[in-house]
Amino acid sequence: MTKTSQASGRPRNWAQDPDLPPSDTLAPSAYKNAHALLKVDRGHQAPLAGLGGISDWPSLNYLSNITPQKSALNQGAWASLENRVRELAKQADISVVHVVTGPLFERHIATLPEDATVEIPSGYWKVLFTGTAPSKSEGNYAAFIMDQNTPRSANFCDYQVTVDAIEHKTKPVLTLWSALPEAVANEVKTTKGNLAQKLGCR
Repeated sequence: MTKTSQASGRPRNWAQDPDLPPSDTLAPSAYKNAHALLKVDRGHQAPLAGLGGISDWPSLNYLSNITPQKSALNQGAWASLENRVRELAKQADISVVHVVTGPLFERHIATLPEDATVEIPSGYWKVLFTGTAPSKSEGNYAAFIMDQNTPRSANFCDYQVTVDAIEHKTKPVLTLWSALPEAVANEVKTTKGNLAQKLGCR
């Protein structure tokens, strides 16, 4: 995310991803009654406000970039974190914020009312760093996990974790920052870094 990648006011025109087989992506109709029955929103993984300035921004509304996210989370602590990341990217000394986001499936919550094959994630994680690579000496990285049932009034700062903790919760297990030398990766993945302070956390 950069200063120029951001744009507000983009419409949410939900669409099936035309670049994927129909069996690998949902149609907008899959979310019918989801909010009324389960109180879930269509939650962007790559955020529309943070990337709405790119030329291919309509693809952010493809259902391949959307997961069913509880309204209290999507409009509460998760939204606050995304807002702070955008503010971080606007700072004069920051050229780019590298962000990776994904869902967790640690327990069964529910399935979409119109498509029983679609599990609602149990939570979400977000990892970010500034500069060219995460560095222990610079502390230019942060990671967060939020449960699907996180209260709307929650403070995202309370959900900071290590990257290592995220990797151990993903299924299949992901290896984040895989291009880093092993010794560097082990060092930064097991510590929390200092970037959260620039997001407003103490």
